[in-house]
Amino acid sequence: MKLATIGVGNAGSKIIDRMLEFEDETGRNLCRHVMVINSARTDLAKPDYVPEDRRVLIGDTHQKAKGHGVGGDATVGAEVAKHDIDEIRRTFDDIEIHEVDAILVAAGLGGGTGSGAGPVVIDELQKMYDEPVYGLGILPGQYEGGRPALNAARSLQSFVQKVDNMIAFDNDAWRSRGQTIEEGYEDMNRELAIRIVTLLAAGEIDETEVAENAMDSSDVMRTLDTSGISSIGYASTPITREEDEGLLNRFKNEQQDPSEATDAAKIKGLVRRAVNSRLTLPCNVASADRALVILSGPSEVIARKGVESARQWLEQEADTVEVLAGDDPRPNASDLAAVVLLSNVTETPRVDEIQEQAVEAQDKIQQLEDDREDAINDLITDDDNELDPVI
Repeated sequence: MKLATIGVGNAGSKIIDRMLEFEDETGRNLCRHVMVINSARTDLAKPDYVPEDRRVLIGDTHQKAKGHGVGGDATVGAEVAKHDIDEIRRTFDDIEIHEVDAILVAAGLGGGTGSGAGPVVIDELQKMYDEPVYGLGILPGQYEGGRPALNAARSLQSFVQKVDNMIAFDNDAWRSRGQTIEEGYEDMNRELAIRIVTLLAAGEIDETEVAENAMDSSDVMRTLDTSGISSIGYASTPITREEDEGLLNRFKNEQQDPSEATDAAKIKGLVRRAVNSRLTLPCNVASADRALVILSGPSEVIARKGVESARQWLEQEADTVEVLAGDDPRPNASDLAAVVLLSNVTETPRVDEIQEQAVEAQDKIQQLEDDREDAINDLITDDDNELDPVI
């Protein structure tokens, strides 16, 4: 697939940057157009791989932002994006839309800019282009507090209603103990980038060999053509030189080898591990509408029987006949990777938890505002209310 990628807010921009980094490391060519949008000037200086002329500052003339961010307020984030919508629209004109299959908008739904400006950006893209617009939404962890949960719960509704499909990533499920928050975010961004690029780069037109059981962009887009929220599973295993050469010799000799069944079992086991380990969004696999499996690595180590066996297993697990499976040859890869897309999942406990935390936060914020107003009135008026203000 060929993508136009847009990061909104600090988290979204970092995700796009890590995607470009992983592309560079693996020789992929997924992101044909890249842009990051932020309301904080200092955050725009952070990306390592996004060209400086593809960084867009919004809100520098807005009274509530002035180039310093929106203070975690999603409403202000949306206001700032609407205020600068003409500038945003002009930057979209640079997208060579004939070169891409779809547009991906990444945003952290807990922050003010990502949660507020993200839906505004998506809305404008949907008006301008016929290509699918996918969302990549980062859900805040419970430890991040009530305000991010409130932003996420509100923004999630807007994202899902406006995008063609939203891939979700749950910070809560991926937080590791013993790390600083910044270290945790760096690791999570890296893990998400690996999964997104491995999934969406399948079938891209580049110098890699043609897949025997080809998985192309139309297969990925068909799986995502369900709307709703999606989750990704991933697992990889190192390829030893002995395994690689042994398999290659068997294919060259065209002999039936007893270990072929073992190779197929390894493929199936890798896919099972991808589904049963940490998903980007923990969910009930059986609630998925459609699913897709991609095996990425040297073609010599991708057993066709294993791919088909894995597809059949996932069909049973997901309780759907809408399961596609194929390979994405990477001759120089040192790992064999399995990536699984679960599209339009409907049983996701973490979303319910965020909504509950958001309602509590909203009630608490309103109560604090009411209490503060009463406290101010008590402070500036006398006990018997005998004094009048000057004007």
